[in-house]
Amino acid sequence: MRCLLIIPSWVPEDIFSSKTASSQINYWQPIGTLYVASVMQQAGHEVKFLNGAFITHEDLLRGAKEFAPEFIGIYSTAFGWEKAKKTAGDLRKMSRGVFICAGGPYPIAAQEKCLEDAGDLFDAIATGEGEFTVLEILERLQAGKSLEGVLGVVYRENGKIKKNPPRPLIDDLDSLPFPARDLLGDANLYIPPPATYKRKPVAVMMTSRGCNRHCIYCFQLDKTRRSGIRYRSVENVIKEIEHCLAQGYREIKFIDDTFAADYNRAMRLAQEIRARRLDFTWFASACVNQVDRPLLKAFKDAGCWAILFGAESGVQKNLNAIRKGITLEQIENAVKWAKEVGLKVSTPFIFGIPGETYEEALRTIDFAIKLNPDIANFHAITPFPGTYLYDNIDMYGTMSEDLTDFTYQGAAFVPFTMTREEILKLRQLAFRRFYSRPGFILKKMLGIRSRHDLKAAVRGFKSLIWLWIKKDIFKPEVRSTLSECKGKETD
Repeated sequence: MRCLLIIPSWVPEDIFSSKTASSQINYWQPIGTLYVASVMQQAGHEVKFLNGAFITHEDLLRGAKEFAPEFIGIYSTAFGWEKAKKTAGDLRKMSRGVFICAGGPYPIAAQEKCLEDAGDLFDAIATGEGEFTVLEILERLQAGKSLEGVLGVVYRENGKIKKNPPRPLIDDLDSLPFPARDLLGDANLYIPPPATYKRKPVAVMMTSRGCNRHCIYCFQLDKTRRSGIRYRSVENVIKEIEHCLAQGYREIKFIDDTFAADYNRAMRLAQEIRARRLDFTWFASACVNQVDRPLLKAFKDAGCWAILFGAESGVQKNLNAIRKGITLEQIENAVKWAKEVGLKVSTPFIFGIPGETYEEALRTIDFAIKLNPDIANFHAITPFPGTYLYDNIDMYGTMSEDLTDFTYQGAAFVPFTMTREEILKLRQLAFRRFYSRPGFILKKMLGIRSRHDLKAAVRGFKSLIWLWIKKDIFKPEVRSTLSECKGKETD
């Protein structure tokens, strides 16, 4: 079958302040969609991918019309749901016979609510990992059969919404083909935020799926799994790394929820990369209580140049409130060890934690400055659908009914102990205080070694100026239209 996979059209200002977007924006390779595409291709289907990050809504529709798909899969986050509906509606007008399925974080969490909300715009929702679910949908469509019994599907039949049982998670991740990065087009378009990568093009890779932690704001497909993590073998990961290098990629960003959850496996992977002398730089995320100096040194020796530690708060009470399972001392040690071995360090923090006060949030800013990482981000905690916080919102605060606020930027959640205005003010204050320090600015200037470093520094400086001269810079702006022009820099 001719299968079209789509990410609806969007622009940076849909998520970030227009004044700081150039230093925050990132274009990740949509790894989940590419996995689905590779399984489709392996089964013999013709697959096309259209990414609305780089084309207008009208161009997306034109591309769909030219391809004339028989099946369309539309990816959606919570904040992108309205655009997903708009895209589905316009595609439906073009071809009423096409089968349209939604997938992604929001449809997975909301499930039948999506079909109820969208009317007849979607024929089905994939409610879990989509690889084999979508493949079975295609087999049923080709055979002219109902979707009854297809695990992991909510679907519409004869005007009624029907929900099938969930599909078991894929335990043997090595059985999956590598993501279909050949569908991306120009790989150089897909870049992380400035200053968070060294070389282009950058590939995104997952060496595991799931998480064994219990943070109240994080969505996991199977909340009942105590182990929570399914691992690919080191050998399989190395094969994909070599595959990416053969495709011309020069850096890899590992986006596992926590790269070092299995200490011995993480060490083996780093040692194997070094032993094979694979020429690429890489970036990973890890939990502070799962690393030590020897492991971080092994990462550095294997080509890792930066690591992200989810610090989240500088107040132990608030770390406990989000069930992070770490201590302030562990955060400090991990950052210290990473710096000692020569890794750059990125630490995100969040404001608006249930029970957090404005004064405690100020202590978090002080803690970030004390840690002095190379990059610090300051977000608003967001209760995405399907998370513990979302499901128990009345116990902790109030939540926006506008899904476009669910971006880590717009303070979708406000605890009883704060106001929305305070959270937005804290974000601006934190960025100002952290990035305006003379010593930090001097260090960044002395660290400029390339044209890329210079462009990242200029973008950061422009954002810093706006943080000082514009009041309420993170106050939500008027949302863009789907047809807005895509005048985007790609470095």
